[in-house]
Amino acid sequence: MAKKTTISIETDSLLIMRGRNLPRAWCPICAAESEMIALANAAVISNLDRPAIDEWLNSGELHRSQAADGFELICLNSLLARVQINKTG
Repeated sequence: MAKKTTISIETDSLLIMRGRNLPRAWCPICAAESEMIALANAAVISNLDRPAIDEWLNSGELHRSQAADGFELICLNSLLARVQINKTG
């Protein structure tokens, strides 16, 4: 009788953001003040590629705003919440 072996691999990651000096702004969708990050940095924090970030932006799952200098900003609260949902489900 052949033996069956099942191997499960679980991965997890921890993001530590020290010494953050991120701009804070009101996020009307969260209805709260939130730290904002540059759109270019969202992929680094979430460990996803740009098309996935764009999909979240287009679906409204990420909250977007624009800085006075024209840079697109992402609400960090929405990004972290979405990354958590993606990780668990």
